[in-house]
Amino acid sequence: MEIVDNEALAEKMGIVSRQTGYDEQTIRQKLIDNNYDHMKIIKEYLGLDINETNKSSKINSVNQEIYKQIRKKIDVSDYNEKQSDKLKTEINNNNK
Repeated sequence: MEIVDNEALAEKMGIVSRQTGYDEQTIRQKLIDNNYDHMKIIKEYLGLDINETNKSSKINSVNQEIYKQIRKKIDVSDYNEKQSDKLKTEINNNNK
């Protein structure tokens, strides 16, 4: 267990309280349970899987990162195009 002084504890509690809806007592208990790691508490509150985010962010090479970004860009543009077509269809159906 990590020893934390009062000033550092107050700072971590402030960070967690600004990012979550927890009260002071809950924040203090969660800090103790999570070994005073405020990022774990915030990620847990937001529903992020800590282990999954670490796995997915591992990049082995520059080429993998490039292709990952290209795939992401294509996926986003394809999604936006489909949403635009869907919106146009709905507008046309409503105008009839």
